Amino acid sequence: MSVLYIVLPVSLLLAAAAVASFVWAVRSEQYDDTESPAVRILDDEPITTTRPAGSAAAGKPRP
Repeated sequence: MSVLYIVLPVSLLLAAAAVASFVWAVRSEQYDDTESPAVRILDDEPITTTRPAGSAAAGKPRP
């Protein structure tokens, strides 16, 4: 019975942390755009990445 004095507060703390992280994700607009990541693969334009001008591999082409 004494284990409940430890398990119950720990479980409530974990539940509160889960709710707080969900609220943070919603407020920081993590769930606003759910459609474009699914169709991004279908886009015909290639994804271009740029390297900083001062990097060592700036002049070398990517394999």
